[in-house]
Amino acid sequence: MPKPVISEDRRRRRRPTRSGTVLSEGLIVEAALRLLREHGSAGLTARRLGLALDCDPSTLYRYFRGMDDLTLAIGDALIGEALTGWTPTGEWRTDLRTIGLRIHAQYVAHPQAALLTTNRVTGRAHELAADEAVLDVLRTAGFPLPETVRVYHAFIDQTLAFAALDAASLTLPKDSQRADEDKWHSTYARLPHTTHPRIAEASRLLAKRMVTSAYPTALEMLLDSAERSL
Repeated sequence: MPKPVISEDRRRRRRPTRSGTVLSEGLIVEAALRLLREHGSAGLTARRLGLALDCDPSTLYRYFRGMDDLTLAIGDALIGEALTGWTPTGEWRTDLRTIGLRIHAQYVAHPQAALLTTNRVTGRAHELAADEAVLDVLRTAGFPLPETVRVYHAFIDQTLAFAALDAASLTLPKDSQRADEDKWHSTYARLPHTTHPRIAEASRLLAKRMVTSAYPTALEMLLDSAERSL
C-alpha cells in the first residue's frame, strides 16, 4: 500500500541522498524526463530513478503516491514549462495561438513524455493555470459561455492530439522515420495520372508538406472558425 504524500516543507528538511542531493518533486521529475529521453517509457521505473538520484527507490514514494502520480507530475511540468514567461496581449487570436504553439512545442521537445501524458488529466497547478488562461482569453474576448467551452474543448484536444501524433513519429527509430518520409518521394510521387490523378497532381506539394506538422495549419483553421462564431 503506498505511503501518504508528505508536505513539501517536511520533505525539504529530510537528510540528503548518499551523493549529497536534497530531493524535491522538481528534481525527481527532471530525472524522470532524462530517463524517458534515454530509455523510453519502459525505462521509467522506481529502481532506475533511485539509481539516477542515488537514493533508495522507496524514497520516491514520500513525494509521489506511485509511478502514475509521477506521470501526472511530468505532464504538469511540461505544461508549466510551456507557459513560463507567457503573458496575455489582450488579442485573443494571438494569445490562443501562442499558448497552443508553446504547449505543442514543449511536448514535441519531450516526445517520450508526451506519449505518456497527452491523454491524461493531471488536475495539478500548471494544468489548471493553463485551462484558466484559455477560458479567460475566450471570455474576455466576448465569447458566450457555451461557445467558450466548445472552443476550449476543441483547442485543448487538438493541441494535445497533434502533440501526441508528432511525438509518436519522433519516437520511431531513425531508419523508420526516414523510410516513412521517403514514401512521399518513392511511392506517392511515382503514381501515374491514369490510376491516381489527384495524388499525382498533388505529389510535389504533398512531399513538401507531409513531413512537417499540420498543427499550425489546423490551429489557424480552428481560430478562423471560432472568429466566425464570435
